[in-house]
Amino acid sequence: MNLEDIDHLLTTTPSVRKKLDLDRPVEPEVVADCLRLALQAPTAGGQQTWRWLVVRDQEIKNELGKFFRSVGSAYVDNVEKRLGDAAHSPAGKRSLSSGRFLIDNIERVPVMVIPCQLGRPDDGNQTLSAFYGSIFPAVWSFQLALRSRGLGSTLTTYHLTYEAEAAKILGIPENVTQVGLLPVAYTTVSDFKPAPRNPLEQVAFADRWEAPLHGE
Repeated sequence: MNLEDIDHLLTTTPSVRKKLDLDRPVEPEVVADCLRLALQAPTAGGQQTWRWLVVRDQEIKNELGKFFRSVGSAYVDNVEKRLGDAAHSPAGKRSLSSGRFLIDNIERVPVMVIPCQLGRPDDGNQTLSAFYGSIFPAVWSFQLALRSRGLGSTLTTYHLTYEAEAAKILGIPENVTQVGLLPVAYTTVSDFKPAPRNPLEQVAFADRWEAPLHGE
């Protein structure tokens, strides 16, 4: 394996919003290839309870877009209020502008991919971890596969406030859980930079909580 290429892929696969090319079509076979790769991700008990809904129909995208925008707009407005003066910093402005762009243009994305899980989640951290842990690795693999082919995405959850209404539009049975919505498009740039992150020493510990890791 070429570790340099793999490390670059892992460190430059961001949530893409403003840099999605909304006018360039996405070929069905590209999405299918990326989903096939995603199916190799780990899944609890090897059960493969994931299901994937690929949405291209414009009328359906318009309907989902209404749910997405209703919740997303209110959420970003609340974030801006909560940030206060920080909302006017360069980083704050970039983040809010990026979020609003996707909210305002969500139905224009060429493809929406809705990952689903068979069943409904039960209460309890262990059960919930296993339930969502059975699909989120595959979601990330799908995003990495998209990135390697020049496409971008971001995992969103705004429309889940209206999950039941969306399920009716999409024909999803009641015993199937939608876990998000990924807008998929080619990107308007050829590469990305690693995102700013807190140092490892601040977020990883050895043996006991907040015990120094010392770079292991």
